[in-house]
Amino acid sequence: MASIRSRKHSTPVHLLALLAASVPAAGMAQQTTTLPTVTVKEAADVPYKADTSTNDKMTAPLVDTPKTIQIIKKEVLEEQGAVTLMEALRNTPGITMQMGENGNTSAGDTFQLRGFSLQQSTFVDGIRDLGAVTRDTFNLEQVEIVKGAAGAETGRGAASGFINLISKQAHLGDENSASGTIGTASRKRATVDLNKQLSDTSAFRLNAMAQDSGVDGRDYVKNKGYGVGLSYAAGLNTPTRVFLYSQHLRQNNVPDGGIPGIGYEGYTSVTGPKVRRENFYGSVNDREKVDADMFTVKVEHDLGEGTTVRNITRYGKTHMDRTLTGVNTGTTGITTTGALSAWTVNRSRQRVDQDNTILANQTNVSTRFSAGGMQHSLAAGVELLHEKQNSFDHGTAVAASTPAANLYNPDPFQSMYVFGPRTGGITSGTTNTISAYVFDDAKLNERWSINGGLRADVYKLSTDNVTAAGVRTALEDTRSLMSASIGSVYKPAENGSIYASIATSATPPGANNFQLSATAGNQANAALDPQQTNTVELGTKWELMDKRLNVAAAVFRTTNDKQVTVDPITNASVQEGKTQVQGIELSVVGQITRLWQITAGLAKTSTKQINQQTATATTTGVRWSPDLTATVWTSYQLDKLTLGFGTRYTSEAKRFVNAAGAQGNLPNVPAYWVADAMVGYQLTDKVNLRLNVYNLFDKEYLMTVNNGGGRLALGAPRSAALTANVKF
Repeated sequence: MASIRSRKHSTPVHLLALLAASVPAAGMAQQTTTLPTVTVKEAADVPYKADTSTNDKMTAPLVDTPKTIQIIKKEVLEEQGAVTLMEALRNTPGITMQMGENGNTSAGDTFQLRGFSLQQSTFVDGIRDLGAVTRDTFNLEQVEIVKGAAGAETGRGAASGFINLISKQAHLGDENSASGTIGTASRKRATVDLNKQLSDTSAFRLNAMAQDSGVDGRDYVKNKGYGVGLSYAAGLNTPTRVFLYSQHLRQNNVPDGGIPGIGYEGYTSVTGPKVRRENFYGSVNDREKVDADMFTVKVEHDLGEGTTVRNITRYGKTHMDRTLTGVNTGTTGITTTGALSAWTVNRSRQRVDQDNTILANQTNVSTRFSAGGMQHSLAAGVELLHEKQNSFDHGTAVAASTPAANLYNPDPFQSMYVFGPRTGGITSGTTNTISAYVFDDAKLNERWSINGGLRADVYKLSTDNVTAAGVRTALEDTRSLMSASIGSVYKPAENGSIYASIATSATPPGANNFQLSATAGNQANAALDPQQTNTVELGTKWELMDKRLNVAAAVFRTTNDKQVTVDPITNASVQEGKTQVQGIELSVVGQITRLWQITAGLAKTSTKQINQQTATATTTGVRWSPDLTATVWTSYQLDKLTLGFGTRYTSEAKRFVNAAGAQGNLPNVPAYWVADAMVGYQLTDKVNLRLNVYNLFDKEYLMTVNNGGGRLALGAPRSAALTANVKF
């Protein structure tokens, strides 16, 4: 197994020379260190608990880092049978799903944290990950969630934090395993993890996944695909280490547009009974094809005296080809003529043909030294980043329309119009960013330390849209962004800390969808100032039970300023709108005893809009932001038997947040509890069997509602999966 090399103190002069040498490389921090060593060692001691982040910008242990950070390790994901990122994120409070607009459904992972979207705040090994893809866990070592404004760590956006997915890497030692899963809804899935030591300093690792599954409680919906993760490492246990790795994902799904909300509590448009939860309102010819590839080269070199230089280069491309037929309900969406059996619901058809490309280079220097009577752990670096998104238009037949579906007995084989080839119309956006940053954890003495970072971005967004007729619209926005974080940590004891911190981030116009607007007052207009986000946090963290159990508590307030609103007197668009989210978050993770594991979290929040209104309505609340979310997963080992149980609670999440007016359709997502259970049995030293039962009490609950409130997705009914894990 590769080992982390020890760090010794270096001098400030040495550090300055290294920083000067790193700038021409025009890269930025690789946020993954020699990852397998840390994770495997910790897993053998405390399966759920991590002591440090793999992010090199986190220059202190988690217990001494002045912000809320949660790490979900692969042991938790394996016990729960979590195969998607959304399933993994059920282990952290404050995250909710989103569904999309009207008859359309958002593609890929769409979720928000503490009232703000995380759509552009997902990273893989510290590099921004683009593309509408449902991310799989087969090639993940762990998932790290950093909460609060995080512009200093990530650059633009990150108003409420970011998610960093840590890839599995080759390591010394032979270690092989495979798993097979069968379950309800014709679930079939297989994975393999093969690690082969090639020499005293090199290794190769292969991770692969294949699945072909239905979706519990849904007719015709299907998730099918395969993935491959390749990793080669050379120079392990030497001063110079090279990692070459890639990931390739192919998906060929039948997407789900949800069901009409008629009959559910609060639905006001039409009175009638609920539809069957299994009803499929799409077409058997609907499809969601995803091709996602990324290639990475990482080089690490120890210069001695505790100083390491890292460089990482990545190229990634994702293509989404999607046709979805979704219901379009509302006051005119459902036709109620005649008997119930004759009622119909309108539908619309959506075509997505989108490419996302990213090219990144990051260089980072990390070191430890003494200066000014303080002990410093410092990381600094630069980054070059190129991102591009193209959305291609497709033609339809003249006067093409989507036929209405029978409300209570839809026919998925009903004839639909077929989208034509690309018309030449394209919606294109490109961002280029040059960044530099520095982070330092400075220990004043045994009790006090200062932890902070500063990042500068030179950012350019170019929009180049062309219609099918050849009419071109080109817009451009170039600006400099500054983000910072600073925190003070007091240690009343060696195993605990009390901290206070402030962090900022900036979101320039059009940053979340690569599109600028020429419309005055539009939030994507380049003439506007970036939205500014500030988070203030006060918290405490403790390592208990001989440092086997981490507990943490924090109170926070995040304010996002400079949103476009309408002046009630002049009726002019002004940047005076704000979103404010404040609350408290509690967490516990680790071992209660050597045989009893737990990970749990609770977030109590209050969200509101300030000075936020249009010409016709005033907005007071924040959509899809429940006041209380809680999650717990625990397992206990009895000789060869392991028992696991978990539950999740989400309070009411509002859709209708205006101060007055007709709410229409479903006004909110009602509160719900869901419980899961697991039984594992160690059949032999090499073979383990695991049975997972989800939604143990078969609770019917709304998982998410679309923005218009006429369409919903229910959580899965009671379901089960049986998995065999084999080591060889």
